[in-house]
Amino acid sequence: MDDHRIRRRVLFGTGALIAAAGVTAASATPALAAVEPDVDATTAWGARPPNGTNPVIQGSPAKLIVHHTVSANTTDYSRAQAHAHAKWVQDLHMDGNGWRDSGYNFVVSRGGWITEGTTGSLAALRSGQRFIMGIHTSGQNGSALGISNEGAYHDGAVPTAAQWESLVTLCAYACEQYGIPSSEIYGHMDFNSTQCPGIFHDRLPQLRDEVDAARDW
Repeated sequence: MDDHRIRRRVLFGTGALIAAAGVTAASATPALAAVEPDVDATTAWGARPPNGTNPVIQGSPAKLIVHHTVSANTTDYSRAQAHAHAKWVQDLHMDGNGWRDSGYNFVVSRGGWITEGTTGSLAALRSGQRFIMGIHTSGQNGSALGISNEGAYHDGAVPTAAQWESLVTLCAYACEQYGIPSSEIYGHMDFNSTQCPGIFHDRLPQLRDEVDAARDW
């Protein structure tokens, strides 16, 4: 995958973050864990400020919930498209739904670019000690991180390889940061009456397995 989309690996045991390019098997004494993916913060893609304050929850979420945005399955895989899509999601949620901000904590584009959704989610994820309450799954927002995927996956559509790889990377990093087992990765339809996240729900066993493999690299 493009180097811009996977930035570094987290080295535990030293308390430091070391760039992946500078680590060799011979020199890296601590065990390598999950990749920290490159995520474009709300400031990078030009998000609107939230209407009010996004609640900060101290501690870790208990689970990850996967969604899809039901947008067009574009073949524009650029970073610019990922940013345009992030704005589309925020406008839909704030103007169409009347929500305070983008409902998803993070969104993975079809090109594999990851954008921060609910403002503050990226800094909270990096801390590993708090998370931002999104607006993505009724009854679960206070205990779950919401990760969505650009596109609609009800009728046989499948994610691109780049999108899938970035989803795995983001989920693995979130599980590592928050101490969430891969068995606690769910789909939206596990909690609400919805078709979301389409084919991603069928692929949850594969996602959990690949998250485990990514954490053990």
